[in-house]
Amino acid sequence: MSRRSRGFPPIAAPDARVLILGSLPGQVSLARQQYYAQPQNAFWRIMDALFEAGPGVPYDERTRRLVAHRIAVWDVCRAATRLGSLDASIEPESIVVNDFRAFFRAHPALELVCTNGGTATRLFRQRVLPRLPAASAVMRLEPLPSTSPAHAAMRFEQKLARWRAVLEPVAGRLSGS
Repeated sequence: MSRRSRGFPPIAAPDARVLILGSLPGQVSLARQQYYAQPQNAFWRIMDALFEAGPGVPYDERTRRLVAHRIAVWDVCRAATRLGSLDASIEPESIVVNDFRAFFRAHPALELVCTNGGTATRLFRQRVLPRLPAASAVMRLEPLPSTSPAHAAMRFEQKLARWRAVLEPVAGRLSGS
């Protein structure tokens, strides 16, 4: 049975420079009320390599470390209906997108939007960009490989290399890795 999923508020400080967008939290994330809570999802392992904000660190501290590096995390969808956790199961007619106009107004230092996977990229391009004012619509967009375990076409090391190449020049590095 499909169920209506509601996303989380963004993890963000007003001075955020980078916004990382997923599509919609999966069932494990919804149950734990944490972004990327599925243990096989590589998001927090990548954040560990880049910002020492990995799964071994308590969730609240991980989010604080991202905020300290001016990284924001959110999803394109505020709500949608889907069966399970796969993005491919999101029912397109049920999607309600988040209020990006208000978010971009509240975060004027944003210079880069990174999408975590193909669905987040497609939804952002189709459902968000056309509704943004011209100034927001020209913000740099970097599609990144999905950290989801469903995206098995790429090894972790390949995903990490792509994420590192995009995030390090903008956000700087905390770790010596």
